[in-house]
This record gives sequence, structure tokens and C-alpha cells, in this order.
Amino acid sequence: RTMAVATVNLRALTSWVGIARLFAVVLSCLAFSLVASTGHFEGPYGTWCMFTWCFCFAVTLLVLLLELLGLQSLLPLSWDDFTSAFSMLAALMVFTSSVLFPATFISSPCSSNQCARQAVATTASCLCFLAYALEVGLTRAKPGDISSFLSTVPGLLKVFEAYVACLIFSLLDEYNGVPGLMWCVAVYAICFIFTLLIIIFTIGRCLTYIPCPLEKMLVGYNFLALLMYLTATVLWPLYSFRGRGRPDPCGRDCWWNKHLGVTFLTIFNLIAYLVDLVYSTRMVFVRAP
Repeated sequence: RTMAVATVNLRALTSWVGIARLFAVVLSCLAFSLVASTGHFEGPYGTWCMFTWCFCFAVTLLVLLLELLGLQSLLPLSWDDFTSAFSMLAALMVFTSSVLFPATFISSPCSSNQCARQAVATTASCLCFLAYALEVGLTRAKPGDISSFLSTVPGLLKVFEAYVACLIFSLLDEYNGVPGLMWCVAVYAICFIFTLLIIIFTIGRCLTYIPCPLEKMLVGYNFLALLMYLTATVLWPLYSFRGRGRPDPCGRDCWWNKHLGVTFLTIFNLIAYLVDLVYSTRMVFVRAP
């Protein structure tokens, strides 16, 4: 019987990826510490921003510690896929928080001590996004390399598609009783569930148990998801705004603003699935020499 011995791997901190993670840890800690010191982060948007910074700080610190001690190989998951998916997710979450927080909590003119701390926290959040974006760029798979699926362009797009679907769910409002809108919601839910399952199965190394050609199955799924999102791109604005003008006044929680946000997010995911289909098709049918 053997016992796993932890060995210190300093390269986890001195490599470019490790340095990017260290910056992300420091900057996310700075962001949530400054906002917490103001005591002004109430409401769903403030809670989301604080959760984002705390979550990214905790997971990135855990990733650094596991790689520093060389313990990541003991986990029953694909470590490269997990870190690639998390860095992409963290970049998207921090980017959203970097936009939401100043738009919600910073008012003009910004002259108080509280506002100054909020502005510094926003700057730290923006720099934290750049750190995660740098990590995504550094760990992205080279053309022809599919050993870590979630580090390829189609894999990163899967994380993007799932995250955008979550944003869509957070904005859904007043769609019951309208068949066209209910179909769109079904499209968002079905595509989100299948995309999330692909991510989870990839990280859990379960895709090899699927009794069918996996690469061709992904191409087929991307094609169907693209067609479904194409219908949602047409139907959502058609049934949302037909015969209904923008209310005046239209505040932050106005249904019109939410439906407009869903419209743009649907277009973003349509483009993402299109690019995903193109890259997946090239990976399957155009082999690198």
C-alpha cells in the first residue's frame, strides 16, 4: 500500500499562468474587500458582484494550492478541462460584475470616500478580468490539439453559451401564456441543459462511455442548437414587442428593458453556436497534418 506524498511545485506560481492566477487572487480579494468596507452592496446586483469576486478568489486560490502541492492528479476529474472551463467562466463572471457594479452603485459626481473605494474596486475588477482573460489565452489549446476539449475554441464556447443562457434566465419576465415566448424559453432551457451536461461529462471524464461517435454527435448537436436559437432570435422580439411600445417611465426592472436584454443575449448565443459549429466541423472533418 502506497501513500501519496505532496511535493512542492514552484512552477505553479512562477509560470505565466501561475502569475496570472496570483494577480486574479489579489485583485478579486481587493475588489470584494473594498466593497465590503463600504457596506453598500445591497440588492441582487450587489449580491451577485460580491459572490462573483468571493467565488473566483476562493476557487483560484484552491487551484493554486493544489498545483503548488501537486495534488491535482489525485482528483477524479480532468484537471486541464476543469481549469480551462473555470478560467473562462471566471472571466465572464468578473466582466459582468465590472459592468454591473459601477452602473448600479457609482453615481456622478464621485467625490465621497465611499465612492472612491467603489471606483478602486471597479478598477481592480476590470484588471481581474484581464488576468483571467490572459489565463484563458495562455491555456488555450493549439490548433489540432484536442487532448483537453474545454481548452479548445469549441470547448470555451460551450462555457460561454451556458453562461449567456444563465443571464437570459435571470432576465426572463412576462412570457407565460404566449406560445411564441414559451417556445423561446424551451429553446434556452434545452440548449443550456445539453451544453452543461457536455461540460460536466468532459470534466468528469465520462464522455468515453457514450456509445456513439462523440465528435460527430457534437457537430449534430451544434447544428440543432443553431437552428433552435435561430427561431428564438426571430420569435422572441416578434412576440415581445409587437404592438407594445416602451413604457414611460421605464426603470431598471422594466419588462421592456429585460426583453431587450434577452433579445441581444439570444443573438450573442446564436453567433456563438454558429462559430462553435464551424470550429467543431473543422475539428472533425478537416484533420490537421
